[in-house]
Amino acid sequence: MKLKCNLSDVLTYLLIALGTVFMAVGVKNIYDVAHLVTGGFTGISIILKGMTQTYSGIVIPLWFTNFLLNIPLFVIALYMKGIQYLKKSIAGTAFLSIWLYLLPEIPLIRNDILLTVIFGGLISGFGIGIVLRAGGTTGGVDLLATLIHYKMPHYSVTQIMQVLDAVIILIGAYSFGINMALYAILAVFITVKVSDNVIEGWKYSKTAYIITEKYEQISNAIMERLERGVTALDAVGMYSREEKDVLFCVVSKKEIVKLKDLIYELDQNAFVIITDAREVLGEGFIRVP
Repeated sequence: MKLKCNLSDVLTYLLIALGTVFMAVGVKNIYDVAHLVTGGFTGISIILKGMTQTYSGIVIPLWFTNFLLNIPLFVIALYMKGIQYLKKSIAGTAFLSIWLYLLPEIPLIRNDILLTVIFGGLISGFGIGIVLRAGGTTGGVDLLATLIHYKMPHYSVTQIMQVLDAVIILIGAYSFGINMALYAILAVFITVKVSDNVIEGWKYSKTAYIITEKYEQISNAIMERLERGVTALDAVGMYSREEKDVLFCVVSKKEIVKLKDLIYELDQNAFVIITDAREVLGEGFIRVP
């Protein structure tokens, strides 16, 4: 059991290290080259580096600013959450700062702001998603958003990060111009979408709620023809006060058309609600480890 726990911890920190590599590439080799400030302490690092280089000729490295700005936040988080909570955040900040230091300053994209926005968002979002899925943060806005999420769980971590990043983007607009800030908003949007998909899973499914008088025929058809499970929920129509059975079923995206065809083949008057199921664990979907 101890060995299993240790291997799990090692895998967690390896994922954090991997995620921060992608984040560092996005920041140092894509965003910094174009002076694109997409938020976070790395965004502040890009602002300070650009302004000091322009007005004083002194270059403040990205890794240095990122690491330095995180120190007071860690002190606050240590008081609020304790050292156990901070382990992964410290690791994330350390790894990101190390990669920002080690990566060569090779521009991956030159003089093409749209490619910068698209690929910067994809790479950074992928890295952020890996880190957050491993249960870590990279300090800064990531850590602050995670702490806020504990108090406001109805907002996702990435949604909170988006709001906080907006403030930093406004500072970037003052430093590098409004056009760059508008491009940065697009990059943040891509980053949020990609990181959400990495955290919640790319292969999301569909949930169907089916209200029908022919619930026996439809449930049997779903189980036999689609080979999916069906659950009957007790419900009461508030207008008619009639008791009804609501069928609840989860299918893959590619099966949703077959499900609708099956339902309306048997009951033209069926009332169907279909929603996204971002993550489904269990038989027929994602196996629980």
